[in-house]
Amino acid sequence: MEQGLSLDTGARSSAEATGARRAVVGKPLFERAQPYLYLLPALVLLFIWVYRPLIEIVMLSFNQWNLLPTSPKTPVGWANYQQVLSLPEIRQALINTVAYTVGLLPFSLVGPIVIAIFTYGMRGRASGLYRAIIFTPVIIAPVVVTVLWRWILHPYTGIVNYILKDLFHADPINFMGDPALMIPSITFITGWGLIGFCTLIFAAALTNINREYLEAAAIDGAGYWQMIRFVMLPLLSPSILFVALLTVLFSSQWTFVHINVASINTFRSLTSNIYTVLYDYGFRSFNIGVSSAAAVLMFVGFSVIAVIFLWLQNRYSFYDH
Repeated sequence: MEQGLSLDTGARSSAEATGARRAVVGKPLFERAQPYLYLLPALVLLFIWVYRPLIEIVMLSFNQWNLLPTSPKTPVGWANYQQVLSLPEIRQALINTVAYTVGLLPFSLVGPIVIAIFTYGMRGRASGLYRAIIFTPVIIAPVVVTVLWRWILHPYTGIVNYILKDLFHADPINFMGDPALMIPSITFITGWGLIGFCTLIFAAALTNINREYLEAAAIDGAGYWQMIRFVMLPLLSPSILFVALLTVLFSSQWTFVHINVASINTFRSLTSNIYTVLYDYGFRSFNIGVSSAAAVLMFVGFSVIAVIFLWLQNRYSFYDH
């Protein structure tokens, strides 16, 4: 009987030791996998909403399809890419995209930097009021913004032409109907809604600057403009390159809605950018293959630009640490 008890006790001890060893072995593995388990829902959603559509676009770029479920997808190889490169609209769209990007840089870089620097140090209710006013255009729907500006810039009933006529006796200017003025007008409307967002980015970057740098520069005899040039702007270089990257990558997307709302069909080809060409071929002509091929080429081109900007940011950005 004592021998049986000793055997049971030994078996339990062996089982407990085995369980303890398993717990010791399994615990570090679970701890290593725990962060990835927290990231798993986000990674799944990222794959579903970003990478899965990207893979499908690449596959569609090698097929001919008109979006109808009953219509078969016809493989065409590289024919869609050849057609995209030979489209007459692509050249004009690329030129317009560069024009929009260059035209938005003063609204996303120069203006916001000036506003953020000259309002640096503002405290109290004045700071909250200024930020609310400067950020208000960002929260207005782009369609509403375009409609409002079409009314403001109307050649006969708009307030801008009324002021020009009253003060300078100028003839009415058709900002939204003159082919020479449509791209500058759309750029201005887009930049008006963009300037508040970029100002807040630079204002947040300025608040993170250690005031000891400015105090040390003042003790050394640096003037206001010297502190801006040699202290503030170098420390703003990461944010400047970041906003410049956003402007280059998203200028076509930011102007897309304004082009669709403001442009008349007669002048649409004169104001189109890359996004409008993709939209027209995909959802007006229902040529999904050509639209997907253009999207893939645009993705590759913007990826190269992003890599260049990241290299510039690592090479020329200045950090206070």
